[in-house]
Amino acid sequence: MTRLLGYNALMVALAVAAFGVVAVPIGIRRSRESLIHATYSATYAVFALVSVATFAMIFALVTHDFSVGYVAQVGSRATPLFYTIISLWGALEGSILFWAWVLALLSALVVFWNRDREGALIPYTTMVMLATSVFFLILLVGPANPFTPVSPVPLDGPGPNPLLQNHILMGVHPPLLYLGYVGLTVPFAFAVGAMAAGEVASDDWIRLSRRWTLGAWAFLTAAIIAGMWWSYEVLGWGGYWAWDPVENASFMPWLTATAFLHSVMVQERRGMLKLWNLNLIVTTFALTILGTFLTRSGVLSSVHAFGEGPIGMYFLVAIAITLVVSLALVAGNSEQLSSDGRLDSVASRETVFLLNNLMLTAFTFTVLVGTLFPIVAEAARGVKVSVGEPFFNKMTLPLCAALLFLMGVGPALPWRRASKEVVRRQLLPPTIGAFVGALVAIGAGAREVYAVLSFAFASFALVANVREYVTGVRARMRVRNEDAATALARLVGANRRRYGGYVAHLGVIAVALAIAASSTFRSEHEATLKKGESMRAGAFELRLLEVYGREEPQRSRIAASVAILRDGREIGRLDPAMNFYPTSQQPIPTPAVRSRPWGDIYLNLMAFKPDGSDATIKVILEPLVPWIWFGGGIICLGAIISMFPARRRSPAWMGAVVPPVGVGVSPVSGAAGIMATNSLEGAD
Repeated sequence: MTRLLGYNALMVALAVAAFGVVAVPIGIRRSRESLIHATYSATYAVFALVSVATFAMIFALVTHDFSVGYVAQVGSRATPLFYTIISLWGALEGSILFWAWVLALLSALVVFWNRDREGALIPYTTMVMLATSVFFLILLVGPANPFTPVSPVPLDGPGPNPLLQNHILMGVHPPLLYLGYVGLTVPFAFAVGAMAAGEVASDDWIRLSRRWTLGAWAFLTAAIIAGMWWSYEVLGWGGYWAWDPVENASFMPWLTATAFLHSVMVQERRGMLKLWNLNLIVTTFALTILGTFLTRSGVLSSVHAFGEGPIGMYFLVAIAITLVVSLALVAGNSEQLSSDGRLDSVASRETVFLLNNLMLTAFTFTVLVGTLFPIVAEAARGVKVSVGEPFFNKMTLPLCAALLFLMGVGPALPWRRASKEVVRRQLLPPTIGAFVGALVAIGAGAREVYAVLSFAFASFALVANVREYVTGVRARMRVRNEDAATALARLVGANRRRYGGYVAHLGVIAVALAIAASSTFRSEHEATLKKGESMRAGAFELRLLEVYGREEPQRSRIAASVAILRDGREIGRLDPAMNFYPTSQQPIPTPAVRSRPWGDIYLNLMAFKPDGSDATIKVILEPLVPWIWFGGGIICLGAIISMFPARRRSPAWMGAVVPPVGVGVSPVSGAAGIMATNSLEGAD
């Protein structure tokens, strides 16, 4: 019954979505409003039907209905309820079903919030989102059907992949990733809808999709950070980023979406980069489809990738159709895509944004080549080729350093042009900060060129971005007589988009500093200890207290209890472990981590004697690692702040007495303060 309910709901959803795709162009060409409204209703119906199928699958998983193919594949009576539920996205078919549900949800929300807007933009946008749903529904009723019957019905199943049920972050990372991936369908749909409707010359599609883009970008950011954290907490190698192909697959659309968020401001402000922005958002969507292809087609080997899948060709066809249709629409709208503005000066914010986009595009291309080259080489020559960390580090570290530098230059320069005097005054404090950062890094023992540059440029960007807050707060305190806390809150509230961006910058800087510090100053120690013996690791002493075992419903667990001492005083205990699953021939490590703001003590159980008399412990000391996760949160906070810009209003402070130039303030600082206060009353 559950199987039939889920499968039939997907079949009907496919038919309804296909109707919506066909109804839009007919309704617009024949001016039949009834067909447009029927398409909107079809969007709601698709969401309801896919929801029925999704919850039917969850019910089948929870009730251990092994007559359903997907449950027989990933279900197990011994698996805890939490991991049973999240196994919905633990394998190919379930992840596609969850993807389709998120897409249906976002499509329904887009229609609901824009249903009263006149014109052809929203109908065509709806058509694009329904067409995307049609693609995933074809997969679900065909090669990726999760509701296939099983006969004879097994009494039990193997359970999820052991790696996917070894940490609670598995319940967080994939949903965030899908919300990011699928969320980027919305700005793509608006862009294609604007081209199809002939409204691409207007910025309406950008304005209507801006919050969706920021939301998707925030979810994708959180997904990448959560994936790094999962890797750090589960895989036992003490790292968080290995340039794994599937890590790269999520990183590439993040890079292009970041470029889009910056360059779209140039279009809104100066009427430039219209064609570039369309190409960026199309590329971003295509990269999300490519990422799904890499994860689920079986063309690569990765700790993140699922096994051999039958759907690779479907995704390649989808990517080809996306690019061909998008290029055709761009060509058809070429006359509307000419730039209204021009670049007035090299010393301007527009120039920085252009350079930022070039760097991010080069970064994306580098990661794309490194990710796809082994696949292409094997297909062409039948030889397995590995492109690993040395290649990516060599090619991307200069780009990372340049992007950090630009992150500090951008906020310091005005739009259009800046005089030499303004450039000098604006960039002098960040430059001093860069020298201080470099000296601190060298004094702490950094010797690699890019490590020193990372600390220097991160310090440069930090000073430049913090200075924007200091300038604005001082201006409000002087003009409005506010205390510092009130001035800061109202400063951000008056222009959430601008200062939300600076918050996101601060998060990126925190992540960059944490990665540079943990990579540069990391130290490893390993020893085999008997009970009561100790080892030294930096300023810490680690003493093995015992080795113990525990049986759990779905696994066996062997752990070592280790006391951490400093100056002879115990400051904590950690229990690194190995977990043994019936379906895995290899133990799954569970490191133990003691996190503090200044860094982590990371313990991994490498080996043990069966009688528990000794154990081999690996200790990794990694400075500032917690700031990676904290910085990721700051980035997302900045995106959330930017999603809700303040309404424009007449500046109430205009009646206040502002000191004239030369009275109590310098010409530059006085003008900067007044401009900062003025611009923060609603302007970008």
